[in-house]
Amino acid sequence: MIRTRFAPSPTGFLHVGGVRTALFSWLLVQRLGGQFILRIDDTDEQRNQVEALQPILDGFQWLGLTWDEGPSLDGATSHGPHAPYFQSQRNQLYVDAAEKLLAAGLAYPDYMTKEELEADRDKAKAAKKPYIHRGPLRDADPASNLQRYREQPAPLRFKVDAGRTIQIDDMICGAVEQRADLIGDPVILRAPNEQGIARPLYNFASVVDDIDMKITHIIRAREHLSNTYTQLLMFEALQAPLPRFGHVPVVNRNGKKMSKRDLPPPTEEERTKLMMLGWTNQQIDDSGINLATVAYYKELGYLPQALVNYLGRLGWSLDDKSELIPLPEMIQAFDMETGIGRINDSPGEFDPKKLFWVQDEYMKQLPHEEKLHQALQFLQRANVVANPPTEQEHSIVDRVVQAAGDRMKIFSDILFYATPLLHAPVYQAKAVEKHLSKPAAQEHLAALAGELAAAGDWTPSELEQVVHRYCEAKAIKMKEIVQPLRVALIGMEVGFSLYDTIAILGKEQTLERIQNYPK
Repeated sequence: MIRTRFAPSPTGFLHVGGVRTALFSWLLVQRLGGQFILRIDDTDEQRNQVEALQPILDGFQWLGLTWDEGPSLDGATSHGPHAPYFQSQRNQLYVDAAEKLLAAGLAYPDYMTKEELEADRDKAKAAKKPYIHRGPLRDADPASNLQRYREQPAPLRFKVDAGRTIQIDDMICGAVEQRADLIGDPVILRAPNEQGIARPLYNFASVVDDIDMKITHIIRAREHLSNTYTQLLMFEALQAPLPRFGHVPVVNRNGKKMSKRDLPPPTEEERTKLMMLGWTNQQIDDSGINLATVAYYKELGYLPQALVNYLGRLGWSLDDKSELIPLPEMIQAFDMETGIGRINDSPGEFDPKKLFWVQDEYMKQLPHEEKLHQALQFLQRANVVANPPTEQEHSIVDRVVQAAGDRMKIFSDILFYATPLLHAPVYQAKAVEKHLSKPAAQEHLAALAGELAAAGDWTPSELEQVVHRYCEAKAIKMKEIVQPLRVALIGMEVGFSLYDTIAILGKEQTLERIQNYPK
């Protein structure tokens, strides 16, 4: 039975590159049967952030990538036969495994100081040779090393089996190899801290957990391939069956690795939406939320199925033309190594515009009732409508969603579309200066108000005819009145159909706003 895992570190928002890797692990299990395990790599006490755990769990839940074993939904406990699934709670397993290797002569204590290690590195650098660490006690008697360690604990190093070539039959990269002579003996267990606790290094902890949790297939980022050679030796030293490895190519943006730190912050429009949803400027800046994070798409109202479709298609293909691939179809066709559903052995180029197109296509397919439901949830979060909404609020939002149609690309768009129709508009200074400050615009709006007041049927088509007739009578272009009218009514330039907007707003509110807009 196939068992795969994904082990994120709670150091910040969930990265879309990591999610793509997790998606491939999840798809393999869905395709062939088995279990997908979520394990939290929280051994790095200095980098871990307790508050970063819940967004990871929420992100996976939102995407629909549910796990068979791992943390509970609130992160308070673990569920599964190999619990706990937090590495910080599994430390004794790592200590026991390291001491087992020490007793077998496959690990040794290293008492070299930081200064001595740096001096060795400098010597290698001066000789223009790679620094390959081999500690003084590497070949000492195992029993003596064990006694030394118990009397004076120190970092434990794994004894790399030098003189051989390590070979891996990678599910994505194919046959790859590395000479063991080029790999230094890595630390597997740190010296005890002030509390007397010896903590493992990431590579060793992962191997111990993968053995304990009976992981059969490890799919992870290509950057971990260099670690895999050493880990393979650790699996052998612990006398455990070797899992299959698959190293997924990096996700690039503009030709280089996509990093959360190197991406632009949210735009002014996105920042406004986030603040309407309860974020502060400080939280936006401190959190690092941007287009590399799952939270960015969740908060702005992308459909999870659109993001999953895009990430699945990023480095994997069904054929040479399909872009929209529903999840059931993706599961049915997914294959790690052969056939049309094979993962590509080349970097994926992340294109936000392409993702936005995929989102738009999925949005078009969404039934009106689901659009309305999601729109209301965003408006409730922004305290624009009550929870539950009043009958009038529900009716207005329903009409806005209908009228906006395909213009609503993501659900946060409803914040700009519906809010000015439910509450007094907040006038944007730039929009007022551009469209309402000129005397000609003010004169046209005052005159048009009289024409609108006399309108018989308050329908979008009739209202459009009123504006058309006015422009013909005054011999002006439509744009000379349309944008000033929009800004006068809703306070901004962005919106859906002007005539639907006027119809939903109603005659009384329309005339009142034309009379009272800031001049």
